[in-house]
Amino acid sequence: MITTKSRYEISLMREAGKVVAACHDALSRMIRPGVSTLEIDRFVEEFITRHKMEPAQKGYKGYPFAACTSVNDVICHGFPSEYRLQEGDIITVDMVAVYKGLHADSAWSYAVGEISETARKLMEVTHRALFVGIEQAVIGNHISDIGHAIQTYVEAQGFSVVRDFIGHGIGRRMHESPEVLHYGPPHRGPKIKRGMTFTIEPMVNVGSYEVKMDDDGWTARTADGSLSCQFEHTLAITDNGPEILTQL
Repeated sequence: MITTKSRYEISLMREAGKVVAACHDALSRMIRPGVSTLEIDRFVEEFITRHKMEPAQKGYKGYPFAACTSVNDVICHGFPSEYRLQEGDIITVDMVAVYKGLHADSAWSYAVGEISETARKLMEVTHRALFVGIEQAVIGNHISDIGHAIQTYVEAQGFSVVRDFIGHGIGRRMHESPEVLHYGPPHRGPKIKRGMTFTIEPMVNVGSYEVKMDDDGWTARTADGSLSCQFEHTLAITDNGPEILTQL
């Protein structure tokens, strides 16, 4: 069942989203060669809790960290570790804050120092793909219009869209209906209505969209070892179009 949210519920999500966005803004100044992904995780947890919220990912289905830190060929759900970022890496940091029972979720990708031209183009295309999807998140469109627009754009740029991980409804729970695919035909599935809240979070690979899993059961990598990138926002659907809840 897809639940629409009240103005009050959306206002709480907006507050959580501002903290997530502020944390990402702070990370943009912190991330550099030599910083470990475990240090990033500690920073995220301390930032969210300092703002009187909870890092919702920590403990979710046994996940042991406040953030996911996905470097280079890791698509998503990368475990923070003692690994220290190196010049030329790209890293996605994914976090969720919960405030008075309402969630906001955003992943953002960062260049570590100087990166290759391929990595730079991947980041630019993935960032644009997010907003190509957001443009379709309007009342009366179908949920599948979002994914169709993303896939069409990404593949025209010579990259591939991950199929195994998708966007999702969000609110009282971190993951709710509807499922938001980043690929597929248009004009399918539920119609978008006022008060719906969901994420759009395209994961884009330089090579194949196929995935392989690490032994930890969480870390997803590109099957061919190519670079991957992700950008994600949480949205609320309004009469005036989609409101991005995870931005300053």
